Amino acid sequence: MPFVHSVLMDEADRFELHQELQPGVPSRSELDLKLVQGRLRVHLVVTPWGMPRRWRRPPAAHLASGDWMRWQVNYRFSWPMARGGAWSYRLDTLNIAHGPVPADIFLRIPPRTVSELAHLR
Repeated sequence: MPFVHSVLMDEADRFELHQELQPGVPSRSELDLKLVQGRLRVHLVVTPWGMPRRWRRPPAAHLASGDWMRWQVNYRFSWPMARGGAWSYRLDTLNIAHGPVPADIFLRIPPRTVSELAHLR
């Protein structure tokens, strides 16, 4: 049975490691994952709240079993004046593998990278 192993780290909690293992191939709000004829279709779903707007997006990627890739995207968020009109920035780096891979796979240079890194003012 396929599963998703999520590893999250955030500066807000001092990069404490958060892991989750989920059976199946779920669709998540951040990542659209679908099995299509034995290959994993991967497409990042960008947040509608972040800037800059991304009117043209890369197409979905397809991974065969044993393949992996990295997808990066960054955002700028502005908060309402009630919160001082502050800005915050976010960089998401998603390392995605399909099927069994070595435990240290994400320490290597990815064979494929999709970059949606934008200039953030």
